[in-house]
Amino acid sequence: MSAPTHQPTESIDLAITGMTCASCSARIERKLNKLEGVEAAVNLATEKARVQYAAPLTVADIVKTVQSAGYGAAPLGSVPTAAPATLERPGSPAGSEPLTGPEGSAGPVRQSGDHDEHRAPEPAPEDHLAHDVAPADSLRRRAIVASALGALVVLIAMVMPVRDALGGAGPWLELVLTIPIYTWAAWPFHRAAAINARHLSSTMDTLVSIGITAAFGWSVVAVLTGFSDHLYFEVVGAVTAFLLIGRYIEARAKAQGRSALHSLLELGAKDVAVLRTDGAGAWREHRIPVEQLSIGANFVVRPGEKIATDGTVLEGDSAVDTSMVTGESMPVEVSEGHEVVGGTINGHGRLIVRATRVGAETTLARITKLVEDAQMGKAPVQRLADRVSAVFVPAVLVIAAVTLLLWLVTGHGVTEALEPAVAVLIIACPCALGLATPTALLTGTGRGAQLGILIKGPQILESTRTIDTVVLDKTGTVTTGEPVLGDIVSTFREDAVLKAAAAVEQGSEHPIARAIVSAAEDRGIDLPRVRSFTNLPGQGAEGSVNGMTVRVGKPDLFEEVPAHLQAALDAGTGTTVLVGWEGTAHGALTVADAVRPTSAAAVSRLRELGLTPYLLTGDNEHTAAAVAQQVGIDHVQANVLPQDKHARITALQREGRVVAMVGDGVNDAAALAQADLGMAMGSGTDVAMESADIVLMRADVDTVAEAIGLSRQTLRVIKQNLVWAFGYNTAAIPLAAFGLLNPMIAGGAMALSSVLVVLNSLRLRGYGR
Repeated sequence: MSAPTHQPTESIDLAITGMTCASCSARIERKLNKLEGVEAAVNLATEKARVQYAAPLTVADIVKTVQSAGYGAAPLGSVPTAAPATLERPGSPAGSEPLTGPEGSAGPVRQSGDHDEHRAPEPAPEDHLAHDVAPADSLRRRAIVASALGALVVLIAMVMPVRDALGGAGPWLELVLTIPIYTWAAWPFHRAAAINARHLSSTMDTLVSIGITAAFGWSVVAVLTGFSDHLYFEVVGAVTAFLLIGRYIEARAKAQGRSALHSLLELGAKDVAVLRTDGAGAWREHRIPVEQLSIGANFVVRPGEKIATDGTVLEGDSAVDTSMVTGESMPVEVSEGHEVVGGTINGHGRLIVRATRVGAETTLARITKLVEDAQMGKAPVQRLADRVSAVFVPAVLVIAAVTLLLWLVTGHGVTEALEPAVAVLIIACPCALGLATPTALLTGTGRGAQLGILIKGPQILESTRTIDTVVLDKTGTVTTGEPVLGDIVSTFREDAVLKAAAAVEQGSEHPIARAIVSAAEDRGIDLPRVRSFTNLPGQGAEGSVNGMTVRVGKPDLFEEVPAHLQAALDAGTGTTVLVGWEGTAHGALTVADAVRPTSAAAVSRLRELGLTPYLLTGDNEHTAAAVAQQVGIDHVQANVLPQDKHARITALQREGRVVAMVGDGVNDAAALAQADLGMAMGSGTDVAMESADIVLMRADVDTVAEAIGLSRQTLRVIKQNLVWAFGYNTAAIPLAAFGLLNPMIAGGAMALSSVLVVLNSLRLRGYGR
């Protein structure tokens, strides 16, 4: 009877060195997942592994396992999986002080209870050297040398006038020029192939090293013995140069794909001016590193400075540029009591802010963590590529050997048989296959973060492809969630009625009262002082205005309600209150939740994506219909209680619809979880955002369409990359085996295929511009 499998309880991110292709990442992943209680995902593009593990395994055991596969590994941090990263709405109550790294850093931390054996050992010198893949500048130098010398070799070997002019010295000159190419420029391929061979494995580097070694070895022997005039020095030079150039371009392009995440990491302020009292009790500014900032500290933000961390404005008025965090293009006005987010840029005013979250608990840190988590994952379409990559290189080695033997047994000479075999080895390198998914995912999620769209995982991309219905919660999603005064129906001047109502409502904190007072202030109406204010529970309020008792509220407060005012009450397009005096109602004021200015255009865009929008609300049918008409939604479900939202989503699914739900409140959490795709507004609650698959940092329905469009485009790019990678290898290997592909052309084509995959992924950087 086998021992029970341990459930993963902790997670570690590892930086992996030495990976060059999909078979590398697949082998590391396979090796780790053989450990009991381990779930591992290895990402070639980010050069990271995320490993979930359980005791008695330690980080040291995991690192040793990676090293035993022939690669280098170093832990980036240890975090408990029981507490997944979620986003807190700016303005939600600050929780307990977060665990942070040294000096309050925002990075991953060692948990209490961790022991020294959880720390990974330093990699052995040989492993570190063997798998420290040449950085971009080293690749560039090797590519330049290989290209310069390789061009001369090709000139000597293939340009007849030059070849004839050199005569017998030509082959020897080719040998001299090719030696540094083979031994120094191509050293990364040989080194990786040798280490992999020591671990009884093979990768792309194995194919390259064997291919150019066969061509170089044959040519050296031919020059030294003179038994053949067929030399392949130009193949060694051209193939090595092509591959190095391709790998250099690929490294640069991958770095560009990570730039969006890097820009998030660089957003935070480096230092901050905190306010502290001196010995005399006066407040003084002290500039400290932002890592030393603690919850509850007051700090100063001058015009043009970055806000150091999430907090509440204590003093000052300004406009804050939140574009890099939320994607919102227009500055947001803030004043005393408003919440601000760390990493955003203060505009024209001086602010004093009290820190409410620091380190790993800040909005920016949580956004970064969500993006990193998404980039570490794998889309379902990647699984097929991983399975193919695991057997691809050994299969190619067999195909190359069979190609050589078949050419020999069919009466061809060794020289004729060697060329197609070498071409098979070189053309078949599965770089493009390994880069197809992670580079697109890297770029797409990074671009999403810039637009204020946080895609929680690669599997979400597949969900967006099948969605055909979008259910929009009305309050706070299609509408602003803040009531505003709409229609006024009165027996005489509107301003007089509004003035009387607002004068009484000055004494109330009810949302409807605030909407009426705000509307009067916007019209520049001077409000008289109210005396003898009385709240009438369940009915309204009354007060003495200029010596006359004015009532605001329900019809029961009045002895007489004119017919046209009663008609306004019956219309039901919002919440309508009456205002009057001396027992008679003289005006009807309708307060309704304001529709967002962008909602109508956003709904139209959803339709263009082939989606059917539904409006879900707890309001009455009249109000729901009025909002739906404004934004262009045909399907409305009104009078929906919070506990019924989940059931409505389920009902749509039973009708065969694939449903996306968009909401922002606690009462939306169950519906978000039930939906095939849950999308939470970033202005909403933590519970809603934790239940969602996509978090929208901008409270705007337009981001719904933008998020679905970006997700679908990312998935489309992944599929384009995979089709190209699979199709390229499927078509190219037979051509090479039948001798229809020169090894030099094969080298160039292989390098170009990887570059094309990465460049195709980088197109996502321009999405939404």
